[in-house]
Amino acid sequence: MRLPVFFEAPATPMTGKPFQITDSMTARQLTLRTMFASTRYSVPGGSLLIVYQLCAALVPLVMGIAIDRAIAAHDAGELVLWIGVLAVDYAVMTLAFRFGSRVGFLGMNAVQHQIRTKVTDRILDPKGLGGEQRQPGMLLSIATSDARQLAAAVAIVVYPVGELFAVLFSALILLYISWPLGLAILLATPVMLWVMDRAAAPLRRRSMEQQQVAGEAAGTAADLVGGFRIVKGLGAEGRAGRRYLVASERALNGTLEANVARAGYLAAMETVSGLFIAGVAVAAGMMALSGSVTVGQLIAVVGVTQFVMGPLQAFTVSGELWAEAMASAQRVLSVLQARAVIERGASAEVPTEFGLRVTMTKDSGTRSIPDWEVEAGRFVAVDADAATTALLTEILSGRSRPEIGTATVGNVSANELNPEDRSRILLVVPHESDLFEGTIAENIAGSVDSVDAASVERAVFAAACEDVVESLPAGLQSDVGEAGRFLSGGQRQRVALARAIAADPQVLVLLDPTTAVDSVTEALVAERLVRAREGRTTVVFTSSPALLAAASSVVTLDIELENSVRMLERLR
Repeated sequence: MRLPVFFEAPATPMTGKPFQITDSMTARQLTLRTMFASTRYSVPGGSLLIVYQLCAALVPLVMGIAIDRAIAAHDAGELVLWIGVLAVDYAVMTLAFRFGSRVGFLGMNAVQHQIRTKVTDRILDPKGLGGEQRQPGMLLSIATSDARQLAAAVAIVVYPVGELFAVLFSALILLYISWPLGLAILLATPVMLWVMDRAAAPLRRRSMEQQQVAGEAAGTAADLVGGFRIVKGLGAEGRAGRRYLVASERALNGTLEANVARAGYLAAMETVSGLFIAGVAVAAGMMALSGSVTVGQLIAVVGVTQFVMGPLQAFTVSGELWAEAMASAQRVLSVLQARAVIERGASAEVPTEFGLRVTMTKDSGTRSIPDWEVEAGRFVAVDADAATTALLTEILSGRSRPEIGTATVGNVSANELNPEDRSRILLVVPHESDLFEGTIAENIAGSVDSVDAASVERAVFAAACEDVVESLPAGLQSDVGEAGRFLSGGQRQRVALARAIAADPQVLVLLDPTTAVDSVTEALVAERLVRAREGRTTVVFTSSPALLAAASSVVTLDIELENSVRMLERLR
């Protein structure tokens, strides 16, 4: 028998857009849209949980009726009947909770996937991410933890709705038994919900601050690891360590403050709801002593009162989910609403020739990087210190619009290249190039449609990667694992180099592409790289003797370390 569609995971990933992001959208609007972004799952899931809550509320009522009609009356037939009713009620309650929770969880994960995909696409957009400088670790935090916390807002639609029905149904039961008790719950519930929303304001603020400082700490750590060579070259290990220590302490303090606010919020709300339920229980006990209710009704009142404490206190969790989702929505919007660094316009030109020229603004009274250029079709090596290399590749990659220098490809600035055309015109390959889960062939081909099987084989040869392919059981179809973990450092570096060669851009910029291979392989790579790039412009930042010897010319950039660091800080 085939289950209804909402019990099944989707056959393909849900990649559609649950909502459109506008420049005027607020965090509250985004949170509300997220809550209702997966109605395919949240509606049936919430409906099943309503059934669960109603069945749970019926348990004390059924027990009270059984006591009055069977035990007090010594009627065995009534006892069997109401035990059967109780068994059916428990069976329905168990199944409804089991499937309702599963469907609701699937809905939350579907929305989380969509949010994470949307944020990741924006981060990786070739047009760039404008606004304030964001560290990679902070962007990672937004794409993971903030996406997860924002998607958790779906739970507010799934679970609290059932809890609200439970409270209302419990109130009706108490109205039937004793109208003052039922009326008290009906009047007190909306007041408590309003108080909880007001009390969540400090938690929203603390949660936002905690996520911000945690993202900064993660960003600092990621930057230090990614720029280890630069830090080492500058001799700034101590300063880098102190910088991370400060960021880490801020993250710890922010987490502690947020947890204190969360604990205070939950304690206050649970105290209020607990006192309220205790008052109802005391009132019911006094009514039993006065004879206003029967023994069965007293047990039903006490049971319903104890049961309704759960849903009432669960509203505090919903308030916490709302507060954290609002804080995460603000951070998600900071990425999705960020302006593009490179705006595509009708005036964007395609270079008429593919020489490369770098011009640096001269600062009075200081030494500066000299201007340099590469003729079209030449293979040029650049010997520079780590900080200067980082500065120049930042400019060449077009990731920002620096005030201190420009890079042009032919007659077009590197910043003005059409994002869709950039990878085939000017490709800057970092020293640490990540591999993606998949085969070697898939990693080399990448997302470039023009890379066919023959191009992959030529790139493998040019990167001296054929021994890697031959040593693996499935050859080019061998899986590299997550981030290339099935390969050694040298093998990963050569596969990444083969990917850059296979892309065949007009201008290729490489950063130390052979540091993880032995000297014999390095000489082979240098020889083959020159032949593979014949007729194309190639710039290699390196101090490798083999690559320096293979280049048609060498540009040496000798600059004072302090001046280079100062310019790099201005760029960032």
